Amino acid sequence: MLDDLVASVLTRGDLAHLALFLWAVTATLIGLVLVRELSLSNRRFSDFVSEVARLNRYLAELSTL
Repeated sequence: MLDDLVASVLTRGDLAHLALFLWAVTATLIGLVLVRELSLSNRRFSDFVSEVARLNRYLAELSTL
């Protein structure tokens, strides 16, 4: 199927459209990967902040004893 599409585009001379489509697909995929990585990074940071808060509560308990 992809071969037919590429052959059709090449025979009609729409190489610029094919290049633009490939660029758009690549840019979209890179954007999705970056959003996924940002989401994972935010989750790790949230876990870190939660652990710091837990440590602060523990140390506050120790100082009241």
